[in-house]
Amino acid sequence: MHHSHLTRRHFLKHSAFLAGAGAAARFMPSGLRAANAAAATAGPVRPLPPAPTAIPTPPGWGVMDGPFQPNFESLTAGYRMPDWFRDAKFGMWAHWGPQCVPEQGDWYAKNMYIESHAIHKFHIEKYGHPSKFGFKDVCHLFKAERWDPEHLIGLYKRAGAKYFMCMANHHDNFDNFDSTYQPWNSVAIGPKRSLVGGWEKAVRAAGLKFAISSHGDRAWSWYQEAQLADTTGPMAGVPYDGQMTKADGKGLWWEGLDPQDYYAQYHRPGEYKWNFAGTPPVDPAFSEKFFNRTIDLINKHSPDLLYFDDSVLPHYPTNDIGLRIAAYLYNHNFKRNRGSLDVVLTGKDLNEAQSRALVMDIERGGAGAIRAEPWQTDTCIGSWHYHIKHLTNHDYKNARDIARMLVDNVSKNGNLMLNIPLPGHGEPDSDELAIIADFTTWMDRNNSGIYATRPWRVFGEGSTAPAAGNGIGKRAGGPAPTFTARDIRFMQKGDTLFAFVMDWPADGKLVISSLATGAATGVGNVERIELIGVNAPLAFTRDAAGLNVTLPAQKVGSYVYGFKISGRGLTTPAA
Repeated sequence: MHHSHLTRRHFLKHSAFLAGAGAAARFMPSGLRAANAAAATAGPVRPLPPAPTAIPTPPGWGVMDGPFQPNFESLTAGYRMPDWFRDAKFGMWAHWGPQCVPEQGDWYAKNMYIESHAIHKFHIEKYGHPSKFGFKDVCHLFKAERWDPEHLIGLYKRAGAKYFMCMANHHDNFDNFDSTYQPWNSVAIGPKRSLVGGWEKAVRAAGLKFAISSHGDRAWSWYQEAQLADTTGPMAGVPYDGQMTKADGKGLWWEGLDPQDYYAQYHRPGEYKWNFAGTPPVDPAFSEKFFNRTIDLINKHSPDLLYFDDSVLPHYPTNDIGLRIAAYLYNHNFKRNRGSLDVVLTGKDLNEAQSRALVMDIERGGAGAIRAEPWQTDTCIGSWHYHIKHLTNHDYKNARDIARMLVDNVSKNGNLMLNIPLPGHGEPDSDELAIIADFTTWMDRNNSGIYATRPWRVFGEGSTAPAAGNGIGKRAGGPAPTFTARDIRFMQKGDTLFAFVMDWPADGKLVISSLATGAATGVGNVERIELIGVNAPLAFTRDAAGLNVTLPAQKVGSYVYGFKISGRGLTTPAA
């Protein structure tokens, strides 16, 4: 990813952390080393907490008979993209967990332990010092008391979503389901119920495909600041709670739980890339625990799509847990469907060969051209985790920009997965509900030109920039594209060509140059053109400049205008 600010991945890749251990300073960039110099010389190195007790697995755990083996040769040879994913085009997501409770946005559980970060100050003022009230204690406040999954899934289905994704866990390491191998989970703590289970019941009852995202393989490196202590002020030198032990919980609400099952900070601080290569080496037991949690998740919920927030696969290629999970998921689905495969597994930063075994996911980004293999953007109308500032400032991304990104993706063989962040209580705010309602109106009119379509001869004309990059309406590496009536995106279905125009021509004349007579893309006869949802033909002419369409005097709709073009030979056989 090429964002102008520090991304999650680059932050971990280029940063290291210190917890009162001078020897660890060699892993630190100079800026962080200077910022934590006081901690490096504060005193003797604290003893490490013991590793958490491993929960045993039954014989044969994590191995499923079937045609898929844990290597890319086998995965590529046997995988076929299910039609449901290619046809769905649009999914919605609840990137929701305990980090939504403070309503302060992304990476709260990490940033609250960074002394210089504004969230550190916020946390102390709202909850207390991290030595006494750490993120584990925020999990205790997560109640989901206003969460109504049946109602929400009804809204999302009405908005046009064909699949819905919930979050099993985030980097904070809390499992939102009845997890056998992570004691810090939503059944034991906080909501006291399986959130994944509740979502699944509502999704399957609504006839949608059920997707789950998993981000829970990060804690080892992600929580390293929780080993630190303030360097100034009244709590200087008092360690945060990241290296607490099970014994420290005596008489407290979390008595009997081991914080190291949650924080995984029973190691000296180090520097780690996103694939978990680093020093000191990651404990294999930590990786295997994530493997066990994921197999447990698959067994209990049989997702139709499993999303990983990883380059390629979890810990790939540092160890093999990601490949083993992939083979297990495919074999599990193959067996469940009696010899056919209809599951999707997403990964990021895939090469061409890997894109034939997994589905490429582009976080907050798009594609510049038609991709040979189907792919997906995951993005959000605001912060990934709920941030109250977007409601206060009324600055969520709007329904027009969502529609623009959707048609841009679909024209290039992609899908859109849209997150509507929920507060900790589980109910969308008023601005979010208004955006959903607005987009629902657009989707009601235009969905026939979206679902089950395939890319045309070219994806479009006008701007070649993705409709969004670092957030809807923005593009990594440059300003947001300024779309005009010359920006058009194409898709086809059967004998019908669809054209989506990003803006309404001010002069009431639409020109589609890709359909000019004599143009390489202009093969075929245009016999009729109409606005999608309006069963009335529009007047047109066709010449060497393009297909020239006379539009109604009044706009039909508010943004991103869809046209249905019929005729002989206008479409090509879809792959």
